[in-house]
Amino acid sequence: MTLSVRDLCKGYGGNRVLSGVTLDIGKGEVVSVLGPNGSGKSTLIKAVCGVVRPDSGDILSDGVPLRGMSPRELSRKIGYVPQSFVPSDYMTVFDAVLIGRAPYMSWSYSDEDLEKAEEAMDRMGIFGLSERYVNDLSGGQMQKVVLARALAQDPEYYILDEPTSALDLKNQMVAMRTVRDAVSGGSSGALVALHDLNLAMRFCDRVAMLKDGKVYAEGPPEKTITEESILGVYGAASEILEGREGLFVHILEGDPD
Repeated sequence: MTLSVRDLCKGYGGNRVLSGVTLDIGKGEVVSVLGPNGSGKSTLIKAVCGVVRPDSGDILSDGVPLRGMSPRELSRKIGYVPQSFVPSDYMTVFDAVLIGRAPYMSWSYSDEDLEKAEEAMDRMGIFGLSERYVNDLSGGQMQKVVLARALAQDPEYYILDEPTSALDLKNQMVAMRTVRDAVSGGSSGALVALHDLNLAMRFCDRVAMLKDGKVYAEGPPEKTITEESILGVYGAASEILEGREGLFVHILEGDPD
């Protein structure tokens, strides 16, 4: 049971952003996409979700192309968490999360839909905000709402574009632990674009490091996030150190030797 990206290419104007990217996301695992700004992370995420159309290549779920699916079918397959979300005026947090259940709705929301939405808010620690209007929330609170909506959607694959960018340190850990727990049963998988190498090192099963729109290195984080690959992808000197929670990355100041 796999979500497969095959030889994906995408450009804007004369600028090639993705060049032949191939990647698999299995159920039960979290795969992160890493790379500097402009490396193609967000374009890859958006192409997988159908937000942008690739110039060539395929995205398949268990061998079936996503491009042939109806919006309802695709919404059951893919739960997309964008970098930013523009809320509707006077929508409550509860309503925003409940929208995630739309792929399963016939004429109205069922008791199961309501329960799923409440459970998702509870998991993200925003149950107490349920009656607040989303346009009154902070950026970090809004990010939690969007994550909760994806959890309520209960898709086969969570596709997340820098889901921790608006969160403080503690809530970055909460968000990534929630994603990790969401796929732990083996019925779903996750593809996550991240900037933080240490979050990828701690919470992801595999990482794909992008450089100039191509996969520079791919594999388990402890074997892929190395001093050599960090230098090659980011142009930064680093140390990989052993801590109480495992390996972590320490970026060094100054130009690499």
